[in-house]
Amino acid sequence: PPKPIQPSAMLTSRGPALCTALRRAAPGGLAAFHSSARRCRGARVAVVLSGCGVYDGTEIHEASAVLVHLSRGGAEVQMYAPDVPQMHVIDHSKGQPAEAESRNVLVESARIARGKIASLAKLTTADHDAVIFPGGFGAAKNLSTFAVDGKDCKVNREVERVLKDFHKAGKPIGLCCISPVLAAKVLSGAEVTVGHEEEEGGKWPYAGTAGAIKELGAKHCVKEVTISFPAHVDTKNKVVTTPAFMCETALHHIFDGIGAMVKNVLKLTGK
Repeated sequence: PPKPIQPSAMLTSRGPALCTALRRAAPGGLAAFHSSARRCRGARVAVVLSGCGVYDGTEIHEASAVLVHLSRGGAEVQMYAPDVPQMHVIDHSKGQPAEAESRNVLVESARIARGKIASLAKLTTADHDAVIFPGGFGAAKNLSTFAVDGKDCKVNREVERVLKDFHKAGKPIGLCCISPVLAAKVLSGAEVTVGHEEEEGGKWPYAGTAGAIKELGAKHCVKEVTISFPAHVDTKNKVVTTPAFMCETALHHIFDGIGAMVKNVLKLTGK
């Protein structure tokens, strides 16, 4: 079978003139060429990913919604992920673990970032005005051990450092879906939401998470996923959370709720 065309080959196969023009437009390489066009500098926001795919990494729709709303808000974005192995790999067509298969969180996250990503170890408060964590089970499997250990979970060392550093610097932190458990574990007394505290006939299938958040010492605030009440703002700790896919609802409601979270994060930066 024919070999797949590599990105570098796509450049050179169109002739030297095109190759030169594209490289001038993207001095940082092909990944830079695919990134958003430069604009006047707004807030500098770090987005922390946990893989690629809802069951073993970042929820892709949530990551995309975060990035779209940040773009609309004029933010300058850099994505990060821990350079560690995933807890396991899930075959998303079956919802079951893929035996004898392993993947790297940073490498998988690069799929969402279109290659423009850095190791979480390089993320500092000096370079950013805010940090946002999309959801997906990767937050509970790769950024922490919450999926296995619940209230007794441990948080990835770099994730804990980032949360504590941004909190200490008074810079806002945004989290959605399951990722608010990270703030609940690391930031004592934080106020967060994962939606409702009862399943309500399957509408809130992960409602039990709210109880675990309380056991972690955080305050859980009941919120809707719709645009009316889609995000909770803990003004004291500058932590903004929204339920997202913790609720079984239409995709546009989740998109709008994430937009409210992003909007409040950007507002808290003062940029």
